[in-house]
Amino acid sequence: MSQKLSPAALVALREALASIYWYKADLKSFLHSCLADKAILARLNWDKYKRQVIDDLLTKMAADQESHLGDLTRLCRAVAGMTSFAHLLALEGGQQKAHRAALAVKELEAMLRPHDERVEEEQAIADRQRRAAEMLKASGAVREKLSELNRRYAALVVSTEPQARGFELERLMYDLFELFDLDPKASFKNTGEQVDGAFSLEGTDYLFEAKWHNTPTVAQDLDAFASKVRRKLENTLGVFLSINGFSEDGVLAHSSGQPSIVLMDGPDLMAVLEERIDFVTLLIRKKRHAAQTGNIYLRIHEIL
Repeated sequence: MSQKLSPAALVALREALASIYWYKADLKSFLHSCLADKAILARLNWDKYKRQVIDDLLTKMAADQESHLGDLTRLCRAVAGMTSFAHLLALEGGQQKAHRAALAVKELEAMLRPHDERVEEEQAIADRQRRAAEMLKASGAVREKLSELNRRYAALVVSTEPQARGFELERLMYDLFELFDLDPKASFKNTGEQVDGAFSLEGTDYLFEAKWHNTPTVAQDLDAFASKVRRKLENTLGVFLSINGFSEDGVLAHSSGQPSIVLMDGPDLMAVLEERIDFVTLLIRKKRHAAQTGNIYLRIHEIL
């Protein structure tokens, strides 16, 4: 599981553990049964107050979630699955203590729900990427076409004629969209080195624009494209391909609010042409990352 627990979920877990177990001995026994890493329990100072012991434990685990995510997940699942608090009822003020524990568990469940949904989405995307890779490997005709497109792109890289390069890039991207069954629209047009077009994927319409400048694409170009996308119907997004990347200020300016565009660069295109990822999976990953984080420029090395 690659998704870390949110700070809010950790706070809810801390409160739930403090509410469910009144005595440190019971807490220690429960933690011992849940955690695979027994050493971390041995390093705790159990002479401290119960709430401090819990805070010390979760602080240590949260500081290195990559190492402790399995234990954190098991701990959350065990606590969130609790439905009986009979052990609290025998205590003085038991009804109140049990009610508080039940509320704390419910709060933890609410905090875990978005985390679980993100994990499921990530798993579905990873499964799709695996199936797409297997399908691509078994599709000789598709691989042959990708090889042809790769040779055409390599020729463009060394071209010294910007206008001809822009026109050929238009044709190449149209053929790439068509190869992946994206229903490219024939209204592509070339203005200098700008490529405009459209395609459809999973019920969403995408406007497409590309630039091949010697320097990164600047914020003004992204502003103009984003405005064009926003003038379309609500279910329209944009994909902007800049072979030489984007200026940092442009990316930051559009990585806030509700992004309407995602960004591609030359390395992204090369990864598709070299069969390291299929175009549909690339786009889905970029779109999902933008929706979750606001960052519209997920790099290919972060995906692969």
